[in-house]
Amino acid sequence: MIIAIDGPAASGKGTISKKLAAHFQLPHMDTGLLYRAVGYAMRDDLDLPNWEQVAIEKAQTLDLAQYDENDLTTAEAGIAASKVARVPEVRAALKQVQIKFAQQPGGAILDGRDIGTRICPDAEVKLYITADAPTRAERRTKQLNERGVNVHFDEILAQIEKRDADDKDNPAGAFFVAADAHLLDTTKLSIEAAFQAALQLVDGVLAQKKSSS
Repeated sequence: MIIAIDGPAASGKGTISKKLAAHFQLPHMDTGLLYRAVGYAMRDDLDLPNWEQVAIEKAQTLDLAQYDENDLTTAEAGIAASKVARVPEVRAALKQVQIKFAQQPGGAILDGRDIGTRICPDAEVKLYITADAPTRAERRTKQLNERGVNVHFDEILAQIEKRDADDKDNPAGAFFVAADAHLLDTTKLSIEAAFQAALQLVDGVLAQKKSSS
């Protein structure tokens, strides 16, 4: 079973994905970390004349184990990720990593921005997790402050809005809601309520597929 979960930054898709993976005992991949790792590796090279070629080489040789997840979840890494994600060859390199992960025996859960549309278009279940920008900015600000990173809400909100615009305008990314995805707005939901709502959607899809088979 493959569950594809998409949505914008700080919508709750990562937390929901991890909880669903634990519930169904499936391996989980946060595909955004792949792009963030390339972006983080490129943070000092994005002004180079040949930055796209450098980004391609880093994507093709990426070893995610070399990076600290705390570094990859910073706003800086997110902005850089949205830039390198616009390079088709970067996406092509990372796409193969994601597809290989999804095709392992027993299935997997992947979350990102184009899982249901590009990476796993035939996934048994597709969810699209969203929340309004101020709520997402509040969550990310709190998350970073708790790590000791001194950021302000207005700064994070501006970065999230820019990231959203960059993702939606990305010709290589197809950052769109899959036609057969089930929408879940977590704006007014707690973490547990959002997980339960997602679990209900997944169970509903699986029950429907079972009854029609």
